Amino acid sequence: MKGSFWLTAGNFVSSAGIFLSAIVFANLIPKEVYGTYKYVLSMAGVLSILSLSGMDSAVMHAVARGYEGSFLPAIKSKISWGLLSTLSSLGLGGYYYFNNNLTLAFSFFLIATFLPFFNTLVIYNSFLQGKKRFDLLSKYKMISQIIAVSLLILVLFLTKNLFLILFVYFASWTILRFVFLKKTIKKFPPNKEIDPETISYGKHSSLIDIIATITTSLDGLLIFHYLGPIELAIYSFALAPILQIKGVLKNVPMLATPKLAQKTTKEINTLLKKRIIALFFAGAVIALVYTLFAPLIYKIFFPKYLDSVFFTQLFSLSVALSLPMNIFGPALTSKLTLTPKKSLYWWTIPSFVFIIFGFLLVKNLGVSGIIIAKLLSSLSVLLVSFFIWNSIKREELRRETITQT
Repeated sequence: MKGSFWLTAGNFVSSAGIFLSAIVFANLIPKEVYGTYKYVLSMAGVLSILSLSGMDSAVMHAVARGYEGSFLPAIKSKISWGLLSTLSSLGLGGYYYFNNNLTLAFSFFLIATFLPFFNTLVIYNSFLQGKKRFDLLSKYKMISQIIAVSLLILVLFLTKNLFLILFVYFASWTILRFVFLKKTIKKFPPNKEIDPETISYGKHSSLIDIIATITTSLDGLLIFHYLGPIELAIYSFALAPILQIKGVLKNVPMLATPKLAQKTTKEINTLLKKRIIALFFAGAVIALVYTLFAPLIYKIFFPKYLDSVFFTQLFSLSVALSLPMNIFGPALTSKLTLTPKKSLYWWTIPSFVFIIFGFLLVKNLGVSGIIIAKLLSSLSVLLVSFFIWNSIKREELRRETITQT
């Protein structure tokens, strides 16, 4: 309950901060500037592939097993590889410079400085998660969110300059993450125990995550490229409220996995049959209520983005598809050792579904096409989860048969 309280509080503050900044962006910043800002952030997400995103998970598992000595080497490894992100950003800036797009050129020159550190320094979250210090994890998250959002809102009131907005965003988060990284190390000096597999596992995990990382940012890249910055701004505001609704429950997997790990596969299977259907219908009800109130919400908070209403209503269907994963995801994770390795490759299917349908539909259906592609991807996540869960049940039955004989 204590862990649940802090995680819920952290997510609430985070959602509130994002909502407040969205209101300010919607009412003070031109759509073209905001769309370009979102494009740069999307591209930064793609470039972050090179900074070993999978290392965070490796550190969490290592620390949970007492191998805290792997923490500092992981940071050094992420920064070293992150320099490739800097070079890539400079190269991308050069491309736009020679194509006379100075706005994007100088934007990528600017963020190149921060890329090796921006996503690396936040690894303290994984360290605290491994030590089950969800209270500190949430406190640091709340303080960071309040300061970073306050600074961003302040600069939005003072200027519409894209470069200053980007600088404040990346600089504030980088500095705050550095401060709390140092604070974490000082409070919990890592022991000398090193798991030699951690760095290797982190690199391998990062390689597997490449497709998923690209997919996460691909929607913004496709819309900006084919439809332009204004359509990207409209799309971003269509997604924002729904993503915050989902974010409120995102702490559930973190807390549920240890509890489910103590249950047998049969017990979990009985639980899943009840919960998945209930969560699906609960998500459908949330989507219906949101659809009814969406026009009023946008009139009050985002009056310049009434064009987003239809798209946000369409995207609300994803709540019904994603809510069951709040119990299905932890169930699969709790029995990870029973998962046949070949079955793990099925997790790439949702990414490929989005990539294929995203490219096919964006040209003809525009923003609606991208949202349909996201819905199909969410549906495929559920289907793949069912397939892998059945694989786990078959594997456990096979092992029981071998044991009995």
